[in-house]
Amino acid sequence: MCGIAGYMLRAGGRPDREELQRMAGRLAHRGPDDHGIHCKGPVGLAQTRLSIIGLTTGHQPMVSADGRLALAANGEVYNYLELNADLRRQGCRFQTDSDSETLLQAYAVHGLDCLAQLRGMYAFALHDSRTGRLILARDRLGIKPLFYVRLPDRIAFASEIKALLPVLPGRAEVEPGALRQFLQNQFAGGEETVIAGVRRVPPGVALVIDADLHIERRRYWSALDVAPRDIGLEEAREELGNLMDAAMVEHMRSDVPFGLFLSGGVDSAVLAALLDAQGAGRIKSWSVGYQGATMADELDQAQRVADHFGLDHTPLRLTLSQVFGRIPYSIWCADELMRDYASMPTSILAQSAAAELKVVFSGEGGDEVFAGYGRFRPHPLGRWLKSLLFPGSGGFRTRGQWERRWAKRLFGPALRGAPGSDRAQVLAAWRATPRAWSDLQRRQYTDLTTALPDNLLVKTDRMLMGFGVEGRVPFLDHRIVEFGLSLPDHLKVRGRQGKWLLKRWAEPRLPPGHLDRPKRGFHVPVGDWLKGEVAQRLGQRLAENRGIRDWFEVGAIPTLVAARQAGRDTGRELFGLMQFAIWHRLFIEQPGLTPGPDEDPLEWV
Repeated sequence: MCGIAGYMLRAGGRPDREELQRMAGRLAHRGPDDHGIHCKGPVGLAQTRLSIIGLTTGHQPMVSADGRLALAANGEVYNYLELNADLRRQGCRFQTDSDSETLLQAYAVHGLDCLAQLRGMYAFALHDSRTGRLILARDRLGIKPLFYVRLPDRIAFASEIKALLPVLPGRAEVEPGALRQFLQNQFAGGEETVIAGVRRVPPGVALVIDADLHIERRRYWSALDVAPRDIGLEEAREELGNLMDAAMVEHMRSDVPFGLFLSGGVDSAVLAALLDAQGAGRIKSWSVGYQGATMADELDQAQRVADHFGLDHTPLRLTLSQVFGRIPYSIWCADELMRDYASMPTSILAQSAAAELKVVFSGEGGDEVFAGYGRFRPHPLGRWLKSLLFPGSGGFRTRGQWERRWAKRLFGPALRGAPGSDRAQVLAAWRATPRAWSDLQRRQYTDLTTALPDNLLVKTDRMLMGFGVEGRVPFLDHRIVEFGLSLPDHLKVRGRQGKWLLKRWAEPRLPPGHLDRPKRGFHVPVGDWLKGEVAQRLGQRLAENRGIRDWFEVGAIPTLVAARQAGRDTGRELFGLMQFAIWHRLFIEQPGLTPGPDEDPLEWV
């Protein structure tokens, strides 16, 4: 796990090492163990390294023995041992113990066809000096981030947006449509980001950049290729077990110790069972709950799972000030605007884990792959009505996060006039699905290609990497994703219960009665914090904030706060304004400014 950055200049240009150092400096949190820079011709590569595999031999950027190829990589190639064995049979000689060298050797033998052979989470830049190409590639599900920007003299790339800011020719500017998407959808999805001109490399795609800075897009994987299967319970149960075991064997490959984030739910408990079955031993685990909150937590259930599997468990019972003091740093870490309240406790979990290890397993993806969310099994009447009022996505993800009246009162002219639909990504994903798919499969695919990479995995990657911790998510092994998406509906949802097959398979492996509890999710007591004096102070600070004044109607803020004080549910609107205000300061007004992990968020508005 690392941070990568760099650029390819137009013919005749030569990279500036000090500029590359500045880019790498913005990614130091992602790679505290080592850093390096490589320049050849018009290409400069930089990497900051978190050493996980090949601790002493994996320095990057990595250059092939003949000097032709140079690589800066982030993430893990989990099946590197199997690939290396095959490459050795074809005459390759390895110089390191790092899984990243597998990328170099596999590309040298197979070219871009090597991408189909990889299993893992990765984003990398590879310069082929013989062909004059720079390749930017990202893993199938978008577990690892990669951004790029086209400038007059170059195409620059980085693991995080903050590392691109030093090479922009002027001050970064806000993209209105992406900002409105964040406000209405909780995140801005697709290829555009909230920084104008900065784009995401899509999951499952390689961008091939030639000497003239032309970009050729090559998609090497798509969930749209998954065909529905007619498979029975016993066959599916056996296949699931084999896939989960195979994925865990590969995910457990590490030269450093690993731990587990443990909630009271199904997915992390399944990981605990699998780690135990694979002989992981008494590994460390963490869970989180809250002091002085009206919202119930799952610490007792997590402790029960930990005791059952003999984990070295640490429960964290957080105060509200601890949770919400993490807001500025979480916004800085996230880079992108996304309103996932769980970012704050996840960041605190990461900080606690970082004191003892570098790798943590986490259960992201289980609900998307095996249809666990309630929104995947709507009431037929509600689905019909939503589809009638908001056509195009089968009644799925139809409503904006903001109440219409607050959007009308608070959005400034640029936001109101931003082109495009707030639901564009959902509509495009839904319409791309094959006719043979069921409504449930379409819902899974839509989330797998929108909310998962652009929201949930942003939280997982950035909050953990904010403290130099690698997050491993076995449920997002692409073989498991393909399996889950292909299953017939009746093996995923029965009645009002989702993840039916996963639960039936997991039941004998988990503590008795663990599956009897209803799904709760990773809740955060925002309502207990954002009220009274805090809401009043926030409203006052928002009215004075430069970003808010540029993009919103500040005259309506007192009315919004008054509604909150009167008991109206305007928490999402207030929290979204606060996030944008802090983000605008960190990424537009004062790029390079870094908050500490524990700050008063109102002082950063």
